[in-house]
Amino acid sequence: MDDGGGANCYDRVDVSVSGDALGRPAKPLITRERAARAALEVIDAQGLDSLNLELVARRMGVKAPSLYYHFSHKGELLIEVARLILVDVESPSLLGDWEQDLIRLCVAVRRSILEHPNAAPLLLQFFPRHLLLPAYEQAVADYTFPEAWHMVMIEGAEKLTFGSALFESSARARHIEPMPRFDPEKLPNLANAMRANPLNEEGLFVETLKSFIAGVRSRVGAGVRLERPAEAQLRVSAAVRDEKHDDAKV
Repeated sequence: MDDGGGANCYDRVDVSVSGDALGRPAKPLITRERAARAALEVIDAQGLDSLNLELVARRMGVKAPSLYYHFSHKGELLIEVARLILVDVESPSLLGDWEQDLIRLCVAVRRSILEHPNAAPLLLQFFPRHLLLPAYEQAVADYTFPEAWHMVMIEGAEKLTFGSALFESSARARHIEPMPRFDPEKLPNLANAMRANPLNEEGLFVETLKSFIAGVRSRVGAGVRLERPAEAQLRVSAAVRDEKHDDAKV
């Protein structure tokens, strides 16, 4: 992890006098990443609402005012925390099968978010989508679908992954089950569906993602053509006019 080391003012001191001899650290005590990691630890332990700069500074062993040299306000720190959740994703090795690679990456992202359920809401407020752009670039290069469907794939995979992770994170943060308890006699169909389901939350997510991909593949195979909204509206309007014309003949 880069904690802000490298060249700094102490490197210019004569080698006969070390940073320790001057009573200064060899590396700066505060960097944006170290502060964000300390903030994430506070959020994990005490919750998002409890976060304040004093707690972050105490965890880092510095004074709270010194953090303002790196963050002009608390929001900047929270943006960095949201970034860390995605930076820490353990990207799986590629298998050479774009579908399996996509699913494995989505699972890894979901797991990274679920490691920090208290901090997960920050991804809604400060979604660092720019960090995902290289992954999207690689994904669209590997898709076997026509280019017109590439953004459908990106949109679907992204929303399924983050939606699933955020819903489960919310439940974990509140220490409740993802599906609330209910009276099976009042909701018998839902009760039967839950009894028949053999999968855990991650298994459900994976099967949902597979079903989405299969659905896109089926629509592509059926020759479905994506249209711009204006084109689609013109087609509907023309169909309505034809229908009215036919009715008038009758």
